[in-house]
Amino acid sequence: MKATGIVRKIDELGRIVLPIETRKILNINTKDPVEIYMDNDTIVLRKYEPACVFCGSTDKTVRYNDKLICKACHDEIQELFLKSEAEE
Repeated sequence: MKATGIVRKIDELGRIVLPIETRKILNINTKDPVEIYMDNDTIVLRKYEPACVFCGSTDKTVRYNDKLICKACHDEIQELFLKSEAEE
């Protein structure tokens, strides 16, 4: 991880302010969703990008039954079904 030297206090509601410089570097704009991860005793914030439920890819995703799936996984699943039908 890269240290920034920036220190912020948490307010009474548990909020912190991300410095504008940090938000610009990470392309985080007002009202953008941010994911929160924990790694042992470390808190990690990352801009949320919807990803494929199977492989985690963010490339060429489409929504199906309220889930995201990428084209590569779609094609792989489709191939499995075609093979399965051919075997019947």
